Amino acid sequence: MTSSAFRNQPQLTRVTAHALNVGERINTAGFEKEALSAVPLALRAGHDGVAVLFRYGAVVFLNMTMEEEAAFLDRLLPRIGGRLTPPEEESATVEVLGETDDQVGSGGPIHVRDMSIARLLVVSDVLAKSVALAHDERDVAKVFVTIEPFVRELASSGKVSRDRRGILRLIGEALLVQHNVSGRVAITDKPDALWDRPDLERLYARLEDEYELIGRVETLNRKLEVVAETADTLADIIDTRRSLRLEIIIVILIGFEIVIGVSQILIARGGH
Repeated sequence: MTSSAFRNQPQLTRVTAHALNVGERINTAGFEKEALSAVPLALRAGHDGVAVLFRYGAVVFLNMTMEEEAAFLDRLLPRIGGRLTPPEEESATVEVLGETDDQVGSGGPIHVRDMSIARLLVVSDVLAKSVALAHDERDVAKVFVTIEPFVRELASSGKVSRDRRGILRLIGEALLVQHNVSGRVAITDKPDALWDRPDLERLYARLEDEYELIGRVETLNRKLEVVAETADTLADIIDTRRSLRLEIIIVILIGFEIVIGVSQILIARGGH
């Protein structure tokens, strides 16, 4: 039988997995001596718990009390970049089912054959991706709320009342969200644990379906395309406004030169 990840309670059959997206990144360097796993980094924590850290800002606590989680987060705080307050969170129950195949029921416990670290890493990977996605979905939704009045005004009147600085701010917000979402988490990448344990592919696939990771990524990517297209439209509006101003300035300068030229001619004739 595969050894349990919990050394003080090797016969443990039910644990809670609590995932938090605490920031934009976590510096995991320096924990190597305590590691149960290198990628992702898994550490023993609390009385008999496990904390799994992901560089993109997520942490998953297994079999830990709220007090133990809080103490670990205090220790982790200096390593968190771009801290999120409040963090996105999600919980799941992991339960040993016995010698049958791993099962993932809709809205129910995640049933596993054993509490091995490999299985728990697969579960943690999916939960971490899910909370990271939830944060990105919230960010994209905020950008949509910000640009909606602009789009409505443009659709109804064909023009916008915002100044150049306001439009540039919208472009910046749109591009920042697109950069963060596109580059932060490789949702479609399979966990490294599967390289050593290909027999856990089915568990991962079932969890991936249960948490709708692929569908959520596709929806998010479509929304990001809309954000990018909106940013391009905003940039075009700025360019058009600038070109129009330049044309007006050029026309005024030409008119001014004509007036000066005519005045000089009239003055010259009057002198004769």
